[in-house]
Amino acid sequence: MTHTRSAALGALGLAAVLALTGCSAGSNGASDSGTKSIGTPDGTGKTITVWMMNGDLSEKVLDAAESQFTKATGAKVKLQTQQWDGITTKLTTALAQSDAPDVVDLGNTQVPVYAATGGLKDLTPYESELKGGQEWLSGLEGPATVDDKLYGAPLFAGNRAVIYNKKVWSDAGVTAAPTTYEELTADLDKVKAANTRSDFSAFYMPGQYWYGGLQWVWDAGGQIATEKGGKWTGTLDSAKAVKGLDAWKEFQNAYSASSTQDINTDKPAQSDIFAQGNTSAFLGSAWEIGSITTAKPALKDQIGTFPMPSVSGSGTQPVFLGGSDLGIPAKSANQDLALYYLKILTSKKFQQDQVFGVDGWEPNSTQLLTAVAGDVDALHKPYFEAASTSRPTPATPGWSTIEGDASFQSMFADVATGRKTAEESAKDFSKHLTSALNASL
Repeated sequence: MTHTRSAALGALGLAAVLALTGCSAGSNGASDSGTKSIGTPDGTGKTITVWMMNGDLSEKVLDAAESQFTKATGAKVKLQTQQWDGITTKLTTALAQSDAPDVVDLGNTQVPVYAATGGLKDLTPYESELKGGQEWLSGLEGPATVDDKLYGAPLFAGNRAVIYNKKVWSDAGVTAAPTTYEELTADLDKVKAANTRSDFSAFYMPGQYWYGGLQWVWDAGGQIATEKGGKWTGTLDSAKAVKGLDAWKEFQNAYSASSTQDINTDKPAQSDIFAQGNTSAFLGSAWEIGSITTAKPALKDQIGTFPMPSVSGSGTQPVFLGGSDLGIPAKSANQDLALYYLKILTSKKFQQDQVFGVDGWEPNSTQLLTAVAGDVDALHKPYFEAASTSRPTPATPGWSTIEGDASFQSMFADVATGRKTAEESAKDFSKHLTSALNASL
């Protein structure tokens, strides 16, 4: 789902968002101060409007939320399901109007743009109550926290793990999933030796796949960017980040076919490459498992998963989290009721019973990931294990430029192909990144 969210935002861009709202970045006028209580507002005779994105929460889960909300407050919920196509323009326009919806479902990396326009309510005074003692996943909370203020409450997460063909691995003499990076590369060496076609990838890793490549950067201790005194600096050219890029290139060049060094994951779809038997493994989202079995049902019992092991030999690589945050438009006429609705959906019980229990999403806190671990099926359990170690993207509206201009894809492809060294490519990209992240400040 992350690719859909990113495309939705990148299609319009920050400048257009600011123009539509008539605001300048950093002009947020929806800020509260001090700690406040949400309480249980009296909503008798009132109705809140909730925008939820198509494919996020199921009707059953949303009905449960409405039932709990109405029972407690007396208010009703007018649910409006939104499509990804054109959502940025539609949402930007809605946030600027006096009849704005009361609750909006946002992709986690989209929150900074809407916060910058002044379109979202500052949730910081209610943060402690919304968390309810939980530690939210950093990949969801981080992008929603702009200039130390919270503008979105984490709803659910999704990430990537290794999807592999157990039969292909078994035929190569590998009978168990690796738990260390050393074991992984040794296993892939066996798979590669047993499958010598030039178009076969022991591990399919397209060169433009920045979501995947970032895991090596984070694993080495590198960061995308740092912020100090309100200014951002791209840091992909730091020694640790470059070390991660070099490790990623070594892996990509060793186990993915040379023809993959300058392409992305969608053309062709990596799930199709797997279904066609042209790779034994790839780093993919859970929904891609369904894509594989739809394309080739016979593979259903051959699919296995595991989290990508850390190069350091301890634990798993940090992951990029996609997912949803819930925000409240600054012009909502029912902010007290909207806050209560957010409190329900982000609460420990609702997350465990509904968001995870019914829809199967990764819940929004590290404690809940641990709590539900015993109820996750074997195929999806590695995703939940990996989610506990996530890293956020820069919480600034300028990040939308990077998600929309394909510069990150180009940087990783330059490294994979050898057009530039990791240091050269990272240095050039970091200059662009610094400019983009500060353009709206």
